[in-house]
Amino acid sequence: MSDVSSRAMRPAATAEIAGHPIHPMLVPIPITCFVGALLTDIAYLVSAEIMWADFSAWLLVAGVIFGLLAAVAGLIDFLSNRLVRAQAPAWPHLLGNAVALILAVVNALIHTRDAWTSVWPVGLVLSALTVLILPVTGWLGWALVYRHGVGVAR
Repeated sequence: MSDVSSRAMRPAATAEIAGHPIHPMLVPIPITCFVGALLTDIAYLVSAEIMWADFSAWLLVAGVIFGLLAAVAGLIDFLSNRLVRAQAPAWPHLLGNAVALILAVVNALIHTRDAWTSVWPVGLVLSALTVLILPVTGWLGWALVYRHGVGVAR
């Protein structure tokens, strides 16, 4: 397949601003927040300083908000272009991120309790599970962009 025809077959991102896909612009924020929540949960367990539990709660709220925004942008791209849905990593990427976001929402609700019961053991386990999912879905997202050309400028 020639370079011109392979570029013509690249699935375009639908949710974009000035030609830049929105989904990949937003995903670093919830990733950072969820990893930060895991780290601050660990810091709370080690130090018993309430500040760390508070940081976890705020990081989870910010991560969920930006995760939902990224999910909406990603879902628009996914649903509006059958070429995106046809890519092998698309479904596992979508489902894995949905599971991570659901875990984070539940974790944010758990973190509304008092510090000790919000972090140990359920909060820490949910934070860890969420963070463990992210490299897998990140790898799948990478494959969508760099192997399948989703959202890459023509």
